Amino acid sequence: MPLNMKREVFVTCAVTGSGATQDKSPHVPRSPQQIAESAIAAARAGAAIVHCHVRDPETGAPSRDPALYREVTDRIRDSSTDVVLNLTGGMGGDMQMADAERPLPPGPETDMAGATERMAPIAACLPEICSLDCGSMNFGNHGTVMVNAPAMLRAMGGMMTALGVRPEIEVFDTGHLWFAKQLVADGVLTAPALVQLCMGVPWGAPDDLNTFMAMVNNLPPDWTFSAFALGAHQMPYVAAAVLAGGHVRVGLEDNLMLARGQHATNAQLVERAVDIIENLGARVMTPAEVRQTLGLTKRAPVAA
Repeated sequence: MPLNMKREVFVTCAVTGSGATQDKSPHVPRSPQQIAESAIAAARAGAAIVHCHVRDPETGAPSRDPALYREVTDRIRDSSTDVVLNLTGGMGGDMQMADAERPLPPGPETDMAGATERMAPIAACLPEICSLDCGSMNFGNHGTVMVNAPAMLRAMGGMMTALGVRPEIEVFDTGHLWFAKQLVADGVLTAPALVQLCMGVPWGAPDDLNTFMAMVNNLPPDWTFSAFALGAHQMPYVAAAVLAGGHVRVGLEDNLMLARGQHATNAQLVERAVDIIENLGARVMTPAEVRQTLGLTKRAPVAA
């Protein structure tokens, strides 16, 4: 097939995530202030979009507390640095099976919430974008299942559409893309959709190029996609995504290292991605250009 390189590329920085990385690198931000400062630094390094989770400031554990999201988004909005805000909609869908013989009651790492509760930070902060994990899957080796049933996704997707927040459909496997198309066909989400191809997350789609291109080739031609892979494959996937006609995501949610033995900051990962993009002959887009391209609306949060 012919090369379909993207010539104007936006960079998303996934700032902290919800994985157990808080004690694996000194640069993983925990408090709202740290998360906001890391997001702002990433934006100054060239990220047009920052994708934000929040954590308990004391333990670093993932949190769904709307007040923490409000503090992060207010700090970013009050800064002099422009960036597109993308908040996660993924928290509240984790089911931990107790063990193989007695899966119920669920284990202590279970975090299950209804659609309205999961969407509370989005409704409070009104980011331009929020993520919608478009399916369920086994998540790692710890007995945890990411649970996003069709009814949940229809409810959350409808709320995003009603709020005027652009869903970023996170696709971890081929069936997730299939269901994303159905959500658009049913009018729950609007076309053209925005998709994040999440490659190499155990146990979703592997990050080999055959699987990646199968995902790309199954996207409707008018949809916008970005892609990432984990760990050492993060930077190779910057090039792969651009060459396949997409945008890119980097950040400490997906990779902690700049090189072997060298912990990265979010800004350093963005700088490395920008270098790769520009060395391929493409141009990195600004936040204003991304808003115009994706039809985004920058808004202040709802009053408390």
